[in-house]
Amino acid sequence: MKLSQTLLASVVLLSAAPAMAQTEIEFWHAFTGRLGELVAEQVETFNTSQDDYTVVATHKGNYSETLNAGIAAFRAGEQPDILMVFEVGTATMMAAKGAVKPVFEVMGEGFDQSQYIGAVKGYYTSADGNMLSLPFNSSTPVLWVNRDKLKEAGIDPDVDLSTWEQVGEVLTQLKDAGVSCPMTTAWQSWIHLENLSAYHNIPFASEGNGFGSTKTELVFNSPAQVKHVQAMGDWAKDGKFLYAGRRNEGGANFRGGECALFTESSAGYAGIKAEAQFDFGVRPLPYWAELADGPQNTIIGGASLWVMEGQTDEEYAGVAKFLEFLSSPEIQAKWHQDTGYLPITAAAADLTREQGFYESSPGTDIAVKQMTTNEPTENSKGLRLGSFDQIRTIIDEELEAVWAGDKSAQEALDSAVERGNPLLRRFEQSSR
Repeated sequence: MKLSQTLLASVVLLSAAPAMAQTEIEFWHAFTGRLGELVAEQVETFNTSQDDYTVVATHKGNYSETLNAGIAAFRAGEQPDILMVFEVGTATMMAAKGAVKPVFEVMGEGFDQSQYIGAVKGYYTSADGNMLSLPFNSSTPVLWVNRDKLKEAGIDPDVDLSTWEQVGEVLTQLKDAGVSCPMTTAWQSWIHLENLSAYHNIPFASEGNGFGSTKTELVFNSPAQVKHVQAMGDWAKDGKFLYAGRRNEGGANFRGGECALFTESSAGYAGIKAEAQFDFGVRPLPYWAELADGPQNTIIGGASLWVMEGQTDEEYAGVAKFLEFLSSPEIQAKWHQDTGYLPITAAAADLTREQGFYESSPGTDIAVKQMTTNEPTENSKGLRLGSFDQIRTIIDEELEAVWAGDKSAQEALDSAVERGNPLLRRFEQSSR
């Protein structure tokens, strides 16, 4: 009996050894709902694919809360291995000296940075072209359409919505037909100022939108931006545009079937596909024909994965393995198809096309085309501005004053620029 107990104990110890030897990788992210489920699925797939590492994914709140949690943890010496940071936090992470380990260094020799789509990785690269973080969930804004709602209003569901002039005409028809919410939006600053500027090849800020230096100043109060914001303000006054909130509160109105048109991230696909009880479609983000002969390119939103300093060699090896896994064509193609986020590699886009996804799900390739048809210019490469989370809050406040009819677009955008530039100066001083 004693011998059997001894053998049993030995077996238990031996079977436990591999699990005890696994290196744990902490991954903090900002996803809940369907996206949170899909992240958990990725992590589980990686963990079961090998025996050396265990990734532990933890939700830390929304984008802003996750960034703040990461900063606080680093100051306390308790930082995770991997931190998800939204795109507007890029300049903050770059300026956080000693806090991050560039991805290209983590991945080591043989890391092929050319496999990543230029319009996506460019947001997260240094001046010499090296990747500082890994693009993870990269999206771009599109126009979602409730085709059933258009039909009910007597409008052809395939009506041309390529320009804002055409959208304006359709909004009038929807309003006249008694539709309570002709159009709503998510992420108003990102879509209706940041992307509007890039899409029309006009600067949002000086110094190449901040890529040139930290001496940048905000310039998004030019006639083009004013025209668009004033048009939306007029639509809000006339009941053609329903404002629901600063983040994605309008998504519930659209997914519930209340709104006909919805400007949102391409990544809205996951939630819309899961919840919408109506025939929906996706169109390119409209542009103003009065301002441009055609659209330039939209810019990305979403987040990238930053590797934190202060980890062991074993942890960095595990991080590299996990990031390599996330970049693989099969995993990337599935993520792209499940979520609507952009594929971060050309191989994943090619695989998606080969699998027939774009053919079976019309419109899901629009985001990719918007980002890659034209070579990005200095005005459409993206934004790299310090304290931009706080600046976005200022922009939100000023846009809300326009939607409420309390300010003209010119007054609001002038005020946003005036209030935002001091934050850029403080960031510049702190980055020296």
